[in-house]
Amino acid sequence: MSATTANTGIVNSLTTGRLPKWAPWVTLAASWVIVGAIFGFMSAASGEEFNIAIVLFLGTVLFDVAIFTLAFLVEGVRQAKDRLVTSLVATAFIIALIPLISLLFTVVSNGIARFDPLFFSSSMRNIVGEGGGALHAIMGTLEITGMAALISVPVGLLTAIYLVEYGKGVLARAITFFVDVMTGIPSIVAGLFAFAFFALITGDAGIRFGFGGSVALSLLMIPVVVRSSEEMLKLVPNELREASYALGVPKWLTILKIVIPTSIAGITTGVTLAIARVIGETAPLLIISGFTASMNYDLFNDRMMSLPVFVYTQYANPGSDVQPYLDRAWAGALTLILIVMALNLVARLVARIFSPKLGR
Repeated sequence: MSATTANTGIVNSLTTGRLPKWAPWVTLAASWVIVGAIFGFMSAASGEEFNIAIVLFLGTVLFDVAIFTLAFLVEGVRQAKDRLVTSLVATAFIIALIPLISLLFTVVSNGIARFDPLFFSSSMRNIVGEGGGALHAIMGTLEITGMAALISVPVGLLTAIYLVEYGKGVLARAITFFVDVMTGIPSIVAGLFAFAFFALITGDAGIRFGFGGSVALSLLMIPVVVRSSEEMLKLVPNELREASYALGVPKWLTILKIVIPTSIAGITTGVTLAIARVIGETAPLLIISGFTASMNYDLFNDRMMSLPVFVYTQYANPGSDVQPYLDRAWAGALTLILIVMALNLVARLVARIFSPKLGR
């Protein structure tokens, strides 16, 4: 304490009685270590498997109690309450991450066994036990989902443009209502609709082909694309539209050159989310696209396998030797996750390239 502070008897409360910045991190790590050690001894004594997810959860709860106690002793009740609320927010974030991390760890650890060149270069034709691959399912997923995106993106984007730029009155409200209804449609209903639709058109009660799966997936994609694009278009400032109109630019050209380029980053993200929403759907593809062990590149002819259906069939219908089927199922799930990750990376890249440059 300086001489001035000693003479006046004033204590600066802003610089004393504070936990160091590293205290929460050390407390969190110590809580995890303590709970991990306790569960480690218990697992060793009982012979049960060590569950790291429970350790992280209970260690985070212990951290909440510990940081509140430390802050109460050092900083007082007001700062202790503030740190408790902050720690609870961090706890919620960690709890939300635990299932995701656990899922990724499980899929990677189980799927890496068959993540080999043979898995990506061969189909399941004439394969009963070990060997085989998912090339036919990967190609089917890319083709079916790509066609679904070609159907859904123009329809969804044009619908969103109409609702934001032109839509008024009963028709706009009706479209909004039916888009909301379509958002909650179960995926199997979309598959049944596509199957009934094409069965009535072709007269074939046992029709199975890839394009029908694309139509079923598009029914699930369109409302997501409409909603996400609509919100992004609403974020474009009206001043940009008015400035364009003041220069004599027609409305359609303003939308094409000003509104869409300004919101392209958000629209791209919404489209990617819509694709990720449907790329893992199994029920509609199982109904209308069917499944096969052979390659099929033709969307409009015969059955076509997809990765979700491949994973389902490998897991649900194993042979006498179960392990090769389970390995292929986990490898298919890992491939599906990697495809979704790649789509997100591409969406970020497209958004960065085509988003408007606001300055140098």
